[in-house]
Amino acid sequence: MTDVRSADPALVAPPPAGSGREAGRAGRGAGLRAGAGAALLPAAGLLVALAAWWLIARLELVHPAALPPPGDVLAAFIDKPAQMLEHTWDTLLEILYGFALSAAAGVLIGLSLASSRTVERMFTPLLVAVNAVPKITLGPLLVVALGWGQKPILTMVFLLCFFPIVLSTATGLTTTPADLAELVRSWNASRWQAFRKVRFPAALPQIFVGLKVAMPLAAIGAVIGEFQAGESGLGYLILQYAGVGDTATAWAAIMLVALVSILLYSALLLIERIALPWVRETTSSR
Repeated sequence: MTDVRSADPALVAPPPAGSGREAGRAGRGAGLRAGAGAALLPAAGLLVALAAWWLIARLELVHPAALPPPGDVLAAFIDKPAQMLEHTWDTLLEILYGFALSAAAGVLIGLSLASSRTVERMFTPLLVAVNAVPKITLGPLLVVALGWGQKPILTMVFLLCFFPIVLSTATGLTTTPADLAELVRSWNASRWQAFRKVRFPAALPQIFVGLKVAMPLAAIGAVIGEFQAGESGLGYLILQYAGVGDTATAWAAIMLVALVSILLYSALLLIERIALPWVRETTSSR
């Protein structure tokens, strides 16, 4: 029998003092570097895009009437900040309302498709056909049917957003991992219990994929709707100022649409991270 006392002291020696603190400092340092990278890399990408824009305008590769320099666009925003922010708020509300309606309806329709193969076969071709129609062609018809104002704008947002949410919800609910489905069957769980405890939580990552695809489409839908039926909003500003040749102000409104889309998409990513903490722990990351 081997004498325990004869073991190599190096193998049983306690870790050196301070090693835990060093590991903690290393972990905090890695977290700070990751946070700095998350903030600096998008800023670097924005600077590259602005530099390319400035160079294109400087060399007049595109006519200045169509693409003014970034400085002119910034000056146009500074000249009319109150007006710009007021119309930005109108567009933001339209995006949020339309996105909320499409998310609620899209999840419910996806649930219906996933719950019955008969329902799926009946209505999937119709949903595909509705999604395939160019939405801008429906703008005048929506104005005739719903009048001016928010109703046709919200309808346009809904029509652009709902299909990816429906598709992602139905896909997530019909692709429950086999081991989880077998576990539910072994518990003799009811259909509602299986849905609440396993199927819906397992589908949430897919549902968020659809929501993230739909969020930028909501901004596009709001602007298209404001082109057709708007009495305010950034799309309305773009149309008005482009029509009188003030392309710098029109581009300022376009940049605000892009900024709103980035902020809303980032907020959705944060919500996903908070609501689905297990996803990062159970999937590989880059």
